[in-house]
Amino acid sequence: MPATRRALLALPATLAMPALVTSCPASAQSWPTRPVRMLVPFAAGGSTDVSARLLAPRMSEVLGQSVIIENRAGAGGTVGSDAVAKSPPDGSVFVMGTVSTHVLAVGLYRERLPYDPERDFVAVAPTVLVPICITVHPSLGVTDLAGFIALLKANPGKYSYGTGGAGGSAHIAAVSFLNTIGTQAEHVPYRGSAPMLNDLLAGQVAMGFDTPALIAQHHKSGALRCLAIATSQHSTLMPDVPTAREAGLPDYKAYSWFGVFAPAGTPAPIVTRMNQAVREAVTEPATVRKLLDMELPPIEAGSPSDFAGFLRSELEYWVPLVRASGATAD
Repeated sequence: MPATRRALLALPATLAMPALVTSCPASAQSWPTRPVRMLVPFAAGGSTDVSARLLAPRMSEVLGQSVIIENRAGAGGTVGSDAVAKSPPDGSVFVMGTVSTHVLAVGLYRERLPYDPERDFVAVAPTVLVPICITVHPSLGVTDLAGFIALLKANPGKYSYGTGGAGGSAHIAAVSFLNTIGTQAEHVPYRGSAPMLNDLLAGQVAMGFDTPALIAQHHKSGALRCLAIATSQHSTLMPDVPTAREAGLPDYKAYSWFGVFAPAGTPAPIVTRMNQAVREAVTEPATVRKLLDMELPPIEAGSPSDFAGFLRSELEYWVPLVRASGATAD
């Protein structure tokens, strides 16, 4: 199993909850004294926003103050993220970052990314993992991943694939897939997943890379065929679909993730207590059921330093792939 994936899966076991609670200094227990803002750097209604709103009630209970979700979209999530990076490090505001805002953006905004994901933030805790699936139109005539790979390799550059935008996690997942199998295909970027799905259903593009939540109903109806889930766990929405490893591609992975970040300089006791609140939110049974129903498997986080180490490993893995893809936001 690749080291980055091992790091992600190892997060739950790295620190026991009692140690987190007893290690909080007294100053952390007095925080927060007012509502806490959680900026979501994307529009309302998306998976980042929905997951944050599902987690907020339990986080509020743990902290003893309301966690208020605030959407501040723009420039692929970098506007809201930058606002938090430049906010006072007093525990009043956090951001729900993603693999796009804190990893892929480093490769996309080569000249003008206004923040450094490691220098300008403190990693608090991850929240959910978002799997990506490889989906094809039935007209291709393939029924499994091995047959699809053989078709692509026999016809390099002939087929097109759609994603919700150049440089997003789905695009980089597709680039990684093509690099892994050693062939080419034409990228057709869309302004969001919905228009991509429409053209995939119409057969205008041969294959698509997106989340099981988007694809599941069409896979079940036979309008599309999902060939593999590119994480180690099966999809709860499409339990019949094999993982990439089971389908014969053990070294391929593709996912997004969300996680909480604070401005650099935020006191360690506050970071530790916020980490505790996130941990309790992502393990609360009713919340877990809701997240799983939306194909957003929660990550039971370890310590803030564990999440920081995971972020470093993600930067080392994905940024070279972004740059190799040629995608840019500059």
